[in-house]
Amino acid sequence: MIRAGERRTASLRVDLRLELGEGPVWDAAAGCLYCVDILQGRVHRYDPVANASRVYDVGRMVGAAAPTRRGDLVLAVHDGFARLDPSSGVVTRIARIDPHQPDLRMNDGKCDPAGRFWAGTMALDERPRAGALYRLDPDGAVHTMLRDVTISNGLDWSDDGRTMYFIDSPTQTVDAFDFDVATGSIANRRTVVRIPIEHGTPDGLALDSDGGVWVSLWGGGAVHRYTATGTLDAIVHVPTPFPTSCTFGGDDLGDLYITTAWIQLAADERAGQPHAGSLFHVRSGARGRPANRFGG
Repeated sequence: MIRAGERRTASLRVDLRLELGEGPVWDAAAGCLYCVDILQGRVHRYDPVANASRVYDVGRMVGAAAPTRRGDLVLAVHDGFARLDPSSGVVTRIARIDPHQPDLRMNDGKCDPAGRFWAGTMALDERPRAGALYRLDPDGAVHTMLRDVTISNGLDWSDDGRTMYFIDSPTQTVDAFDFDVATGSIANRRTVVRIPIEHGTPDGLALDSDGGVWVSLWGGGAVHRYTATGTLDAIVHVPTPFPTSCTFGGDDLGDLYITTAWIQLAADERAGQPHAGSLFHVRSGARGRPANRFGG
């Protein structure tokens, strides 16, 4: 395991040129990684064995994607939820969210252990408490789970399904909820990690098989691992200031993949960081868990 005193840096895996990369997820059945370019409205599929990628144009902003039991993808799009057939590229709407608030968009999302898809919204101008966190059930029903969210971001669940982790980025915290797998309800919100602003802003997160919480730090150029009690015990440096999220993949789930963005870099900064917006990779010594799939 990488420890906090050790400086290890993630290396370039593939240059996807993501303006605002987000939401990496490993599809073990297909042996590939999916991620999104939010503002460009694209889903990227990367096969590390073939070193090949494919791009799907969703036709609207897309905040997150997750594999499903039937082999396609469920998406959190600008104004709701949709499905993407990776064979044909056809996108089908499931449900609309906040149709009277076009200045909101979906951001990060992930599936819970029972196969429900969670994703949250944020205002395009990032104004405080304009967004919410939603839960899409396999039957298509949508439930509002949290209000007054500013930038809904990282999500994941503990192995026993009893704890849900969640990031609302401007709070500078990783919060936890008691989670009921049977009902999909959340309760008892509390802060488990408080991140100093000089370290960056918490963005996406992923749990490893030991319960460690890996947090991408926007503006901090790093991914930090925290124990379940909130202690920082591992650091991966990323050679661009804006890592957005991370996930574990590969045959042994030991590859940590990190998405990044170039959106806040000036032209001269982009010239000096040609791989901003790329997909990065490191062997961290930790192992991930298979992604939960939509539908159960």
